[in-house]
Amino acid sequence: MTSPAYTSTQKFLHWSLFVLVLLLYALTFGEDLLPRGDPTVDSIWRLHISFGLLLAGLVLWRVVLRGLKGAPGLPDEMSAPERATAKFGHLVLYALLIAIPVLGILLTWFRGNELSFFGLFTVPAPFPPDRTTARTIRELHSLCANGILIAVGLHALAALYHHFIRRDAILTRMLPKG
Repeated sequence: MTSPAYTSTQKFLHWSLFVLVLLLYALTFGEDLLPRGDPTVDSIWRLHISFGLLLAGLVLWRVVLRGLKGAPGLPDEMSAPERATAKFGHLVLYALLIAIPVLGILLTWFRGNELSFFGLFTVPAPFPPDRTTARTIRELHSLCANGILIAVGLHALAALYHHFIRRDAILTRMLPKG
Protein backbone atom coordinates (compact mmCIF):
# COMPACT_ATOMS: atom_id res chain seq x y z
CA MET A 1 0.00 0.00 0.00
CA THR A 2 1.40 3.40 -0.94
CA SER A 3 0.10 6.88 -0.36
CA PRO A 4 0.70 10.05 -2.43
CA ALA A 5 2.54 11.82 0.44
CA TYR A 6 4.01 11.14 3.85
CA THR A 7 1.65 11.98 6.70
CA SER A 8 2.58 14.63 9.25
CA THR A 9 3.06 11.81 11.79
CA GLN A 10 5.47 10.00 9.47
CA LYS A 11 7.42 13.22 9.01
CA PHE A 12 7.49 13.83 12.76
CA LEU A 13 8.80 10.32 13.38
CA HIS A 14 11.40 10.60 10.61
CA TRP A 15 12.92 13.79 12.02
CA SER A 16 12.53 12.72 15.66
CA LEU A 17 14.47 9.52 14.95
CA PHE A 18 17.14 11.53 13.15
CA VAL A 19 17.56 13.85 16.15
CA LEU A 20 17.55 10.92 18.61
CA VAL A 21 20.21 9.01 16.67
CA LEU A 22 22.46 12.10 16.72
CA LEU A 23 21.75 12.73 20.41
CA LEU A 24 22.51 9.13 21.38
CA TYR A 25 25.75 9.20 19.42
CA ALA A 26 26.70 12.53 21.04
CA LEU A 27 25.98 11.15 24.51
CA THR A 28 28.25 8.19 23.84
CA PHE A 29 30.98 10.42 22.46
CA GLY A 30 30.60 12.77 25.46
CA GLU A 31 30.95 9.85 27.86
CA ASP A 32 34.27 8.93 26.25
CA LEU A 33 35.63 12.43 26.93
CA LEU A 34 35.23 12.08 30.70
CA PRO A 35 37.72 10.34 33.00
CA ARG A 36 36.92 6.82 34.17
CA GLY A 37 34.96 6.90 37.44
CA ASP A 38 33.52 10.38 36.87
CA PRO A 39 29.94 10.33 38.29
CA THR A 40 28.74 12.23 35.23
CA VAL A 41 29.40 9.07 33.17
CA ASP A 42 26.65 7.25 35.11
CA SER A 43 24.22 10.08 34.39
CA ILE A 44 25.13 10.03 30.71
CA TRP A 45 24.70 6.24 30.64
CA ARG A 46 21.22 6.52 32.23
CA LEU A 47 20.25 9.22 29.71
CA HIS A 48 21.58 7.08 26.87
CA ILE A 49 19.44 4.14 28.02
CA SER A 50 16.34 6.32 28.43
CA PHE A 51 16.70 7.99 25.05
CA GLY A 52 17.51 4.59 23.53
CA LEU A 53 14.22 3.22 24.89
CA LEU A 54 12.44 6.27 23.47
CA LEU A 55 14.11 5.52 20.13
CA ALA A 56 12.89 1.90 20.34
CA GLY A 57 9.32 3.04 20.95
CA LEU A 58 9.39 5.56 18.11
CA VAL A 59 10.93 3.01 15.74
CA LEU A 60 8.16 0.56 16.58
CA TRP A 61 5.57 3.28 15.92
CA ARG A 62 7.31 4.19 12.65
CA VAL A 63 7.44 0.57 11.43
CA VAL A 64 3.76 0.01 12.26
CA LEU A 65 2.77 3.27 10.57
CA ARG A 66 4.86 2.41 7.51
CA GLY A 67 3.05 -0.93 7.32
CA LEU A 68 -0.35 0.75 7.61
CA LYS A 69 0.20 3.88 5.49
CA GLY A 70 2.99 2.81 3.15
CA ALA A 71 5.24 5.37 1.51
CA PRO A 72 4.83 7.63 -1.50
CA GLY A 73 5.85 6.07 -4.78
CA LEU A 74 9.21 6.88 -6.28
CA PRO A 75 9.42 9.24 -9.28
CA ASP A 76 8.71 7.57 -12.63
CA GLU A 77 12.05 8.83 -13.97
CA MET A 78 14.00 6.62 -11.56
CA SER A 79 15.59 3.59 -13.20
CA ALA A 80 15.15 0.07 -11.87
CA PRO A 81 18.65 0.06 -10.28
CA GLU A 82 17.92 3.41 -8.58
CA ARG A 83 14.64 2.05 -7.22
CA ALA A 84 16.38 -1.09 -5.96
CA THR A 85 19.09 1.03 -4.31
CA ALA A 86 16.47 3.23 -2.63
CA LYS A 87 14.61 0.18 -1.30
CA PHE A 88 17.84 -1.43 -0.10
CA GLY A 89 18.92 1.82 1.61
CA HIS A 90 15.61 2.08 3.47
CA LEU A 91 15.83 -1.60 4.45
CA VAL A 92 19.31 -1.00 5.90
CA LEU A 93 18.10 2.06 7.83
CA TYR A 94 15.11 0.20 9.28
CA ALA A 95 17.23 -2.86 10.14
CA LEU A 96 19.75 -0.70 11.99
CA LEU A 97 17.03 1.32 13.73
CA ILE A 98 15.62 -1.96 15.05
CA ALA A 99 18.93 -3.68 15.80
CA ILE A 100 20.55 -0.82 17.72
CA PRO A 101 17.95 -0.52 20.51
CA VAL A 102 17.53 -4.31 20.76
CA LEU A 103 21.29 -4.70 21.16
CA GLY A 104 21.33 -1.81 23.64
CA ILE A 105 18.65 -3.46 25.77
CA LEU A 106 20.51 -6.79 25.71
CA LEU A 107 23.78 -5.03 26.51
CA THR A 108 22.27 -3.33 29.53
CA TRP A 109 20.83 -6.58 30.84
CA PHE A 110 23.99 -8.65 30.19
CA ARG A 111 25.94 -6.01 32.09
CA GLY A 112 23.63 -6.75 35.01
CA ASN A 113 21.80 -3.43 34.92
CA GLU A 114 18.10 -2.72 34.82
CA LEU A 115 16.50 -0.65 32.12
CA SER A 116 15.19 2.65 33.40
CA PHE A 117 13.11 5.07 31.37
CA PHE A 118 13.99 8.50 32.80
CA GLY A 119 13.41 7.02 36.27
CA LEU A 120 9.68 6.60 35.55
CA PHE A 121 9.84 2.80 35.44
CA THR A 122 12.47 0.09 35.45
CA VAL A 123 12.74 -3.35 33.89
CA PRO A 124 15.14 -5.66 35.71
CA ALA A 125 17.53 -7.91 33.82
CA PRO A 126 15.80 -11.24 33.09
CA PHE A 127 19.07 -13.19 33.33
CA PRO A 128 22.35 -13.03 35.26
CA PRO A 129 25.18 -10.77 34.07
CA ASP A 130 27.64 -12.19 31.56
CA ARG A 131 30.64 -9.97 30.84
CA THR A 132 31.79 -11.95 27.80
CA THR A 133 28.39 -11.78 26.14
CA ALA A 134 28.06 -8.11 27.12
CA ARG A 135 31.41 -7.34 25.47
CA THR A 136 30.33 -9.04 22.22
CA ILE A 137 26.97 -7.25 22.23
CA ARG A 138 28.71 -3.93 22.92
CA GLU A 139 30.88 -4.43 19.84
CA LEU A 140 27.81 -5.23 17.70
CA HIS A 141 25.92 -2.24 19.17
CA SER A 142 28.86 0.07 18.38
CA LEU A 143 29.26 -1.38 14.89
CA CYS A 144 25.57 -0.81 14.15
CA ALA A 145 25.69 2.71 15.64
CA ASN A 146 28.61 3.60 13.36
CA GLY A 147 26.82 1.90 10.48
CA ILE A 148 23.71 3.99 10.94
CA LEU A 149 25.75 7.20 10.75
CA ILE A 150 27.10 6.03 7.40
CA ALA A 151 23.64 4.97 6.20
CA VAL A 152 22.08 8.27 7.32
CA GLY A 153 24.86 10.19 5.58
CA LEU A 154 24.27 8.32 2.32
CA HIS A 155 20.50 8.78 2.75
CA ALA A 156 20.98 12.54 3.16
CA LEU A 157 23.31 12.73 0.16
CA ALA A 158 20.75 10.88 -1.95
CA ALA A 159 18.01 13.29 -0.85
CA LEU A 160 20.20 16.28 -1.68
CA TYR A 161 21.09 14.74 -5.06
CA HIS A 162 17.38 14.37 -5.83
CA HIS A 163 16.65 17.93 -4.71
CA PHE A 164 19.51 19.82 -6.35
CA ILE A 165 20.46 17.68 -9.35
CA ARG A 166 17.38 15.64 -10.27
CA ARG A 167 15.07 18.44 -9.10
CA ASP A 168 12.32 16.05 -8.05
CA ALA A 169 10.17 15.98 -4.89
CA ILE A 170 12.00 13.22 -3.00
CA LEU A 171 13.35 15.60 -0.35
CA THR A 172 10.41 17.99 -0.11
CA ARG A 173 7.88 15.23 0.56
CA MET A 174 9.63 14.54 3.90
CA LEU A 175 10.03 18.19 4.92
CA PRO A 176 7.55 19.46 7.54
CA LYS A 177 5.69 21.71 5.08
CA GLY A 178 6.35 19.55 2.00
